[in-house]
Amino acid sequence: MKNRIFKGGLVVVIMSLIVACNQKKEVPAVMVDKEAIKTEIQAMEDAFAEAYNNSNADGINYYAEDAVSFSNGKMPLEGKKAIHESIKNELLTFPKGSKIAFETQEIHASNDGNMLVEIGGYQVKDSTDTKTNSGHFISLFEKKDGKYICTRDMGSSDMPLEKK
Repeated sequence: MKNRIFKGGLVVVIMSLIVACNQKKEVPAVMVDKEAIKTEIQAMEDAFAEAYNNSNADGINYYAEDAVSFSNGKMPLEGKKAIHESIKNELLTFPKGSKIAFETQEIHASNDGNMLVEIGGYQVKDSTDTKTNSGHFISLFEKKDGKYICTRDMGSSDMPLEKK
C-alpha cells in the first residue's frame, strides 16, 4: 500500500514538473515608435543627400562594413569600401548644380525595432529645379550600438532607359 501511494505521489510530482516546464513564458511586448524611427531614418537620408550634393562621399555614414548595394546595370557592390568607391565615381559625373533628395515613404520595423525595412523614393533636380531623374529604393537596416546602419539596399530609376 505504501508503495502504491509513493508511486502515485511520484507520478503526480513528475507530471507537475512536465507541465510547469512546458508552459510558455510570456515575453513582454516592446513598443516600437514607428514615427520616431521614420524620423530617424529620414534624417539619415537627408544627411546622405547633403553629403552627396556636396560631393563628399566620405561624409556618407550610412552603410555597414559588410553592406551590399544593388543598382541598375551594375553587379552588386559588396562592402562599404566598394560602395563608397562607386559613389565617388558617380560624383565625378553628377552634373554641377544638381541636387538629390531622398524621401522615406514607409518603414516596416521588427517587433523589437532592431531591424527595419525602408521603402523610399529619390529625385534629382538640376540647377533650374527641373527633375532629371527619379526612382525608388528599398533598404534594410540593423540597429548596432544603438544606431541604425544600412546592410542592404536596392534602387531603381523610374525614368525611361536611354536608347543606345
